[in-house]
Amino acid sequence: MTQEILEDVNPTRMELLKLQDRIELAKKGHKLLKEKRDALIMEFFEMVKRASEIREQAVEKLMEAYSKLAAAKVTVGEIGVERASMATGEEIKVDVGSRNVMGVVVPIIERVSEDGGSKVVYGFADTSGALDEAMRAFTEAIDAVLELAEIEETLRLMAEEIERTKRRVNALEHIVIPRLENTEKYIEMKLDEQERENFVRLKRVKDLIERKKLKEELERVVEEGAELPSFE
Repeated sequence: MTQEILEDVNPTRMELLKLQDRIELAKKGHKLLKEKRDALIMEFFEMVKRASEIREQAVEKLMEAYSKLAAAKVTVGEIGVERASMATGEEIKVDVGSRNVMGVVVPIIERVSEDGGSKVVYGFADTSGALDEAMRAFTEAIDAVLELAEIEETLRLMAEEIERTKRRVNALEHIVIPRLENTEKYIEMKLDEQERENFVRLKRVKDLIERKKLKEELERVVEEGAELPSFE
């Protein structure tokens, strides 16, 4: 299998130094992303446990609220409950903010209430304490449902961020860094080849120069009529 390298690579010393800086930076980024991924996963599972508890609480609050509503209907009748509900004319207002959890912007969902939800706006003539209890129970149930919506949206956003981070970690680990390191090896190999070629070339030049010098020396000796040294 052919190892992949970067395209249009110029095998020079300068390019090698730049590439080594990129490899170091990529490895640092890979380490930081792995730490972020692991921390996000730990935080995610902690929130999963909390979400399970909040979901149970929300179900309990809703069951309690509907139970109290049923008791109110027995006391004042279904028509009396409907009249009381129409008399309130109140809308549920929600304030949606945001906060940062390990680099992930998640929502903060809160019910807006100037009086803490304790204000009773219907008359007391045709109502009873059971209806008041039902109203308070539904107010608590709504708060529980909003809290559940907040944490479940937070879990969704964190799961998406974990998946994005995992993809980036895998890309660096299995594609980017290996490709950079393969390119580094390629450049080093090319530079070694160039050095060997330059060495052979210089040796040939040196041999040619020495041969030329020897030839010139022999020609000078012959011109001067000097005897050649005996090697016997």
